[in-house]
Amino acid sequence: MSSKIEELKKLYEQALLGGGKEAIDAQHSRGKLTARERVELLVDSESFLELDIFVRHRTTEFGMDKRWVWGDAVVTGLARIGGRRAVVIAQDFTFMGGSLGEMHAAKIVKAMQTAISQGIPIVFLNDSGGARIQEGVDSLRGYGDIFYMNVMASGIVPQIAAIMGPCAGGAVYSPALMDFVVMVKKTSFMFITGPRVVRAAIGEVVDEQQLGGPEVHAAKSGQADFIVEDDKEAIAVIKKLLSYLPSNNMEDPPVVRTGDLPDRDIPELDGVVPEDPNAAYDMYKIVDSVLDVGSFLEVKTQWARNAITGFGRLDGRSVCIIANQPNYLAGVLDIDSSDKIAEHVRFCDAFNIPIVTFVDVPGYMPGTKQEHGGIIRHGAKVLYAYSEATVPKLTIIVRKAYGGAYIAMGSKHLGADFVAAWPTAEIAVMGPEGAAEIIWRRELEAVKDPQERAKLLAKFTEEYRSKFANPYVAASRGYVDSVIQPRNTRRVLTKALEILSTKREVRIWVPPKKHGLTPI
Repeated sequence: MSSKIEELKKLYEQALLGGGKEAIDAQHSRGKLTARERVELLVDSESFLELDIFVRHRTTEFGMDKRWVWGDAVVTGLARIGGRRAVVIAQDFTFMGGSLGEMHAAKIVKAMQTAISQGIPIVFLNDSGGARIQEGVDSLRGYGDIFYMNVMASGIVPQIAAIMGPCAGGAVYSPALMDFVVMVKKTSFMFITGPRVVRAAIGEVVDEQQLGGPEVHAAKSGQADFIVEDDKEAIAVIKKLLSYLPSNNMEDPPVVRTGDLPDRDIPELDGVVPEDPNAAYDMYKIVDSVLDVGSFLEVKTQWARNAITGFGRLDGRSVCIIANQPNYLAGVLDIDSSDKIAEHVRFCDAFNIPIVTFVDVPGYMPGTKQEHGGIIRHGAKVLYAYSEATVPKLTIIVRKAYGGAYIAMGSKHLGADFVAAWPTAEIAVMGPEGAAEIIWRRELEAVKDPQERAKLLAKFTEEYRSKFANPYVAASRGYVDSVIQPRNTRRVLTKALEILSTKREVRIWVPPKKHGLTPI
């Protein structure tokens, strides 16, 4: 018996080394942790239960019968993260660049099936050179199986991908199908076709970071939700993100008591909106002030900066934050910001996280670039997402709420449960000046002197603003539930959220359907 135990110990020692000491040293020289080091940082102490440590590939072609390691370049298992259960998958670059073959993929699929059956999140730490070409079509089948499981898990358990090395070709579609993507600066990249193929196909010369590095996906493609300096920071972001999320779609998100007073007044908010209706200000001042101190976690910080999305807490409860940003493009809705908002609303609704929207939107971005790019289709995604959402929806109209963009941003007409407005709110079909130019067009055209015409336009604009561009007309119709002092915003939202916490899905009767058809 003792000899068998000794043999088992040796096998475990071999498995824990992955591709061997030299390969581990090479991994460290690139500024990267190994798969097992990453798992150890991520999970609670002594909580990791590894699965399939002795799996190995079955390929004998191209000398592969002599080239193998226990575990086949991926570590999978169950663990606790912040006291809550999760499935962890970590690709091991130290063996064959973490390449994916039949058994490597089978381990991942098995772990994902476990996550779905147990109702626990999936954390996938990607670090792979791609498909293992020695295994041919079995590698491709493996990717297909993983993509299928990503889709099966979607909306059932949260899925978080961290790109901590290369992720190229078909491999990019698993992170793309997951809910959040974290990318590590300098060491990670994602692209469908690499620099060599790009150069051969279209003559464009570009390196890996320029083609698909973290900065590219954070600011241009919108594929990266978070970018971080190193592996350790990536792990910290994943832990923080999970703290806002329920384990599955049947649970409520966790409540974390922060010690912040729920009825705290915020006097500085009374002066945050400028007197000039066209002057910019920073929406972050409002978001950060209203939420529990230090609780805001922004998602997609660098992409579509005219919209703000993220998570926060109100009296310890997790909430989804959506806001326009007047400091960038005046907070207009355009193609990218519409996609950003719609995606976040749909995730939060799927996982029972109430939605809090701060509105200051002058409309949709005009111009041929937006129209030809499909702003109608992309803008419709926001309408669809808010209308479909059944979680508590709370909206604060801070300043401008014009036209179709007013409707889109969590209005009463799309099912908001509670809408409050600040006295500075301007709710109208369009901006007062534009409206005045249309309503009093004949009177303005009759005045030939430009200066006199400008004075008359200013007069008409103010008349329109006083009659329509205020919150009281909408409040008189019941479209705004309350007009509040800015300083009371936190108190009002906390109270409304508590009352709405028992909200249940109530829908107007519709015929049974498989699913709605979201504008894509």
